Amino acid sequence: MTPHNRYRLLLQVSVFVAVVIGAKLIFHSLGWEIIPVNPLFPGILAANVFLMGFLLSGVMSDFKESERLPGELSACLENLAQDVRGIRMARPEANVGPCLILLSQLSRDILSWFHKKHGTAELLEHVNELTLQFAAMEQWAQAVLLVRLKQEQGNLRRTLVRTHTIRETSFVSSGYLLADLITILLCIGLVLSKIEPFYESLFFVGVISYLMIFLIMLIRDLDNPFGYYEHSSVENVSLKPLEEAADRLAQIASIETQTLKGSAEQCTAPDTDLPRR
Repeated sequence: MTPHNRYRLLLQVSVFVAVVIGAKLIFHSLGWEIIPVNPLFPGILAANVFLMGFLLSGVMSDFKESERLPGELSACLENLAQDVRGIRMARPEANVGPCLILLSQLSRDILSWFHKKHGTAELLEHVNELTLQFAAMEQWAQAVLLVRLKQEQGNLRRTLVRTHTIRETSFVSSGYLLADLITILLCIGLVLSKIEPFYESLFFVGVISYLMIFLIMLIRDLDNPFGYYEHSSVENVSLKPLEEAADRLAQIASIETQTLKGSAEQCTAPDTDLPRR
């Protein structure tokens, strides 16, 4: 997370809290503080904190799982690439270049997909294209190796579908609605409450409203750990393992392409050692 993103959520919450404090100042100057301090008010506050704790524990389980998914995707891609390179090592005549190039492009497509520059259906079609590459290499590879390649392909597809589900599914929408409603009512109650002395009331209004608003915005942000395409999203899992894997796959594909190009030039080069007639 960049330093700018680290404080973005704090600044966003500060804007809402400034509105609440401004409303408190206006209502106090107009004498509209009509609600006396009631012992039931702390109970409502505690109930809202309990509800937000429930929501936070629910989204954190998905967030912790999501932290592993980019690493699992990078591992699947690199396992596929290394197994394909193994075919080339065992059978030098095997043409594995197209498959390695496809894996390199697939890693870049997955990174773009995280930023919603590719659709899920389109990405899964690219994963399915690996089946054609495996079929083309069947003449050089052992059956056990092909089975392993298809298993890694299945793991890759399964991880992508799980990532899509976490990204597109919201956790208990009705719970969010209730938390939003209670938070709004609490902020209104704080503005309308008459607490003496006045400057002490400003402090408590600011602290309580900041806590409530910060929690609800944090929970909504954590609910989508892959919100790179959202400008307001702050808490997202790191894609660094996938980015590093994409760089390594691009290097492998480049080396394989140069090897094939060099082999083709050797095959087509004229034989200069033949005696002239």
